[in-house]
Amino acid sequence: MLLLSKSSLVKLLVQRVGSANLSTVAALEKFKKINYEKIGIVGVPFEKGQRKKGVGLGPKAIREAGLIDSIQEISNKLDIRDYGDIRYEALNLQGRLAANMKKLEHVASCTRFLSERVTQVLNEERLCLTLGGDHAIAIGSIDGHLKHCSDVAVIWVDAHADLNTNSTSPSGNIHGMPVALLAKELADYWPYIPGMDWQEPIISIKNMVYIGLRSVDPYERLIIEKFGIHAFGMREVEQYGIHEVMRMALERVDPEGKKSLHVSYDIDSLDVLEAPSTGTSVRGGLTLREGIYIMEEAYNTGRLAAVDLVEVNPSIGTPDDVRKTLDAAIHLLVAACGHNRRVKFSRKQV
Repeated sequence: MLLLSKSSLVKLLVQRVGSANLSTVAALEKFKKINYEKIGIVGVPFEKGQRKKGVGLGPKAIREAGLIDSIQEISNKLDIRDYGDIRYEALNLQGRLAANMKKLEHVASCTRFLSERVTQVLNEERLCLTLGGDHAIAIGSIDGHLKHCSDVAVIWVDAHADLNTNSTSPSGNIHGMPVALLAKELADYWPYIPGMDWQEPIISIKNMVYIGLRSVDPYERLIIEKFGIHAFGMREVEQYGIHEVMRMALERVDPEGKKSLHVSYDIDSLDVLEAPSTGTSVRGGLTLREGIYIMEEAYNTGRLAAVDLVEVNPSIGTPDDVRKTLDAAIHLLVAACGHNRRVKFSRKQV
């Protein structure tokens, strides 16, 4: 399998577009410091953002299913470093509370440590793979990406919008709130949140796009409509096809091709038949082929810098369900690291 370095991608683009679109080439040059031959893996065995036990076992299960070996098969030139798991102690909030935010003392502490680690991995010029854990960890991973590079576009691949605030969440589970916590346009919708002083909502909601939505709360629908958030639900995937959806998604959040990309990928975006071992599955989701295509196209931009893979819960389902879900997770992560399913035939083979 051929793996292109970032510099090789730039040279290839120059050959294809000539001098007609040198601004795009210049944009790629800006991100040469993310070296696709260097990959960093961060585990976050965290499950306090929701109520189902077992999702904290996700990073260990994904590793044991052969993640590093599968990535290494792409190329023997890959330099893969496993940074281990995030460890933290719950904060002592001294009785200060934020209403309807369960386990805040855990979320605030874990995501802060994760933010620092993601920034470290990116500063060391590596593609950062963050293994969850529940989707609350994206508060930390995206914040860490933003501290490394302020010009970030996020592709949020999920069955759910994760756009509730503490005043609108029906459950109080923080894994349903990360997008609302990160977006600067929604900062005024929040009260003071103890323990979260380190995190400032600085990314514009215009720089985020959803793919795979099919279970969205009424309040979340109102916010999506009010702010004109880019969203491609399963209806749009069915209508346009994943190729066109991915093209439109990238065009809307990064029309000039200059932003550093972050893909935050909830395994429940896949149909339950593809990934049954997850806590909030919804029928009618993406096929594994469609899910892999999203990762391939993000990598092919030459600007993918960070990926989250979350909500794999090996305690849910039969052993076959767990195997199938872990296999899907590894296929997605390998695609994000440069594995390409394209087969080139010579004239003699045709």
